[in-house]
Amino acid sequence: MNKATLAVHAGTRRELNFGGLNTPIFTSSAIEYLDDSEVRYPRYFNTHNSLVVAEKIAALEHAEAAIVTSSGMAAISTVILGLLQPGDHVIFLEGLYGGTHAMVSTELERLGMTCSFVGADPEDFRKALRPETRMLYIESPTNPLLTVLDLRAIAGIAAEHGAWSVIDGTFATPVLQNPVDHGFDLVVHSGTKYLGGHSDLCCGAITGSGELIERLRGHALMHGGSLNAQDCALLERSLKTLDLRVRRQSANARTLAEALDAHGRIERVYYPGLASHPGHEIAAGQMDDFGAMLSFDLAADVDPVRFLRALRLIACAVSLGGVETTVCQPVATSHQKMPAAERERLGIRDALIRLSTGIEDPQDLIDDLEQALAAAA
Repeated sequence: MNKATLAVHAGTRRELNFGGLNTPIFTSSAIEYLDDSEVRYPRYFNTHNSLVVAEKIAALEHAEAAIVTSSGMAAISTVILGLLQPGDHVIFLEGLYGGTHAMVSTELERLGMTCSFVGADPEDFRKALRPETRMLYIESPTNPLLTVLDLRAIAGIAAEHGAWSVIDGTFATPVLQNPVDHGFDLVVHSGTKYLGGHSDLCCGAITGSGELIERLRGHALMHGGSLNAQDCALLERSLKTLDLRVRRQSANARTLAEALDAHGRIERVYYPGLASHPGHEIAAGQMDDFGAMLSFDLAADVDPVRFLRALRLIACAVSLGGVETTVCQPVATSHQKMPAAERERLGIRDALIRLSTGIEDPQDLIDDLEQALAAAA
């Protein structure tokens, strides 16, 4: 089935007693076990609502299995800390989401692991390999500069070395990109963003082979990162419109990126859908569309905070991926914990604004951006 169909139907278990089309919400935290083949408990990631939504996400990602977690960081930490051992080395793409960067920068050394941060060129990963390298971890497109990596090349390098390849696929979503098809072992998502899609959930997901997911489940259940039944049901509801939302949001993002790229008070636009983007050709070859996220550098005469305060329709808010368009200043939000010198080196400066495109009429969004740029100049 195509993704739009999978989003609606995969995993869903209809209510049999009265013919309801939606999966029932099972609120019990105590579950009988004598007549079941396994003991079921919410923290074990094996209750009905958790399994249903995991099956839907796995189908959308072309993966064998998935688990749903209580946040994106729960998914990320489960993968990294659940697979690596003391003495292991992991290669990270530099410029990752700030929460990931903060976690690995503080936790890995304490646990006896080492890491390297490298650029987006696959050869940078190859050169950083060590005998003890066990994992290559990337984002594509990245947060917040929308850098695009060659997924097949990165996965190939990891496979040659016998290391796991892991990608944060939050920005692309399963609708636009399936890293498993390009050789990746695991895909993590902050489901708080596009999978939830309505700015009312906090959740995450891990997808991959059945063997790896089962291995990670054993680690995750000890650390308590499961999602409750009600939120699993809300996530399943949201996933049914994922294809519809993401494709509308991506179309809007391209319209906004083109308008901003032509605006005199914008210094630079970061969006893979623009032909001028250095990763445009790679993105065109491995994504179904270019996504709904974009960033831009304000011109020197535009005050970033005044610009954010001048917006009337677009909200200045943390998080992304909702049906409403939002913006933020990464130096004050997602990358606040990254050292200032590192942000400067990567190009994450005060003038950088990240925009998450919603499903509104694009002309209304353009009008709001234009009036705010004029007010802040």
